Amino acid sequence: MYAQNAASVNEFLGHSWNKRAGNYTNFSLGEALLRARSYFPESCWYWIGVGALLGYTVLLNILFTFFLANLNPLGKQQAVFSKEELQERDNRRKGENVTELRHYLQYSSSVNGNYFKHRGMVLPFQPLSMSFSNINYFVEIPVELKQQGITEDRLQLLVDVTGAFRPSVLTALVGVSGAGKTTLMDVLAGRKTGGVIEGSINISGYPKRQETFARISGYCEQNDIHSPCLTILESLLFSAWLRLPSDVDLEIQRAFVEEVMELVELTPLSGALVGLPGVDGLSTEQRKRLTIAVELVANPSIVFMDEPTTGLDARSAAIVMRTVRNIVNTGRTIVCTIHQPSIDIFESFDELLFMKRGGELIYAGPLGPNSSELIKYFEAVEGVPKIRPGYNPAAWMLEVTSTAEENRLGLDFADIYRRSNLFQ
Repeated sequence: MYAQNAASVNEFLGHSWNKRAGNYTNFSLGEALLRARSYFPESCWYWIGVGALLGYTVLLNILFTFFLANLNPLGKQQAVFSKEELQERDNRRKGENVTELRHYLQYSSSVNGNYFKHRGMVLPFQPLSMSFSNINYFVEIPVELKQQGITEDRLQLLVDVTGAFRPSVLTALVGVSGAGKTTLMDVLAGRKTGGVIEGSINISGYPKRQETFARISGYCEQNDIHSPCLTILESLLFSAWLRLPSDVDLEIQRAFVEEVMELVELTPLSGALVGLPGVDGLSTEQRKRLTIAVELVANPSIVFMDEPTTGLDARSAAIVMRTVRNIVNTGRTIVCTIHQPSIDIFESFDELLFMKRGGELIYAGPLGPNSSELIKYFEAVEGVPKIRPGYNPAAWMLEVTSTAEENRLGLDFADIYRRSNLFQ
């Protein structure tokens, strides 16, 4: 108001507005206009306005500086910790033994998994298996490579891959970088839109149709992408609202979301903001569990997970795998790609698909207790060194099947597998 009045007085009391407004008034044209608009017409109001603006500027800056110096922020930007994480931190300070990773994985089978298996869930689902035979995948050779002298038109990334995923069985896809783990999973999930795919894929004995398969499957990507301004509960409710059938009412949706949060052990954090990675909100392991839950609220029968433990420390990876085991125990089919797992993480899987560089399968079958079936199979191959006591079976498996070892032994592990009783 002060600024507008000062500007108006400065304009309309100038020389160009000095003419009389009429024969029956002593006011100038500018003064008459100011009075008609209810402004203060005296010239002193120009300086009053300037003084008022300067006064407000000084006062507001003083208040702003005072409050910044003396008031604390509403909340700290930090990761959210669950009760069990806080308990473990307290145990470390007291010098008590930290719970072993193996306990995390065994706990899920004895408590959480059996609870959901016997109680059931609000929304039923049909357990489904997936089988695939002679999967080949080709992509076009880039022009840059052709200019370097490559004469082939297509590059083969998967070579005659055959296997199966079953309900209530946790299957690992393992291999060195470039073996085609994620490529195979993307082909089976229908996420590859380019290239040429050969072979057959069946769902519980019926040929796979992508339109139907998309409704009964979920895919957890390696990157955890979430809205930072939503809470965990809001994120899951939004996903359920978009992906569940329209005939499922909101009350059932919310009840199912709460069951999923309990299944992935996020119930104590349901009101926590997701936040930004590495800045505030959820920790990396909690974000990974949220990613799994976002897919799970669509009530899929088959779930693909791309390296769910990548970027996590040993304890966080064990918590995520315990969550995955909880989901498996509900009767769903779970497939995970995994890269160089620890011994505890590796032995939490039930079955293994092991691929070598070039997209060929060299083992598909059960792991057995303490990876006994896997070790028995590879130690039976002539020339393969025995595993050392206490050594990680996953690391040993990758070492003895490397390209260098194949060249040293003069073997082709893919050919050995195709001629084995396990393949037959």
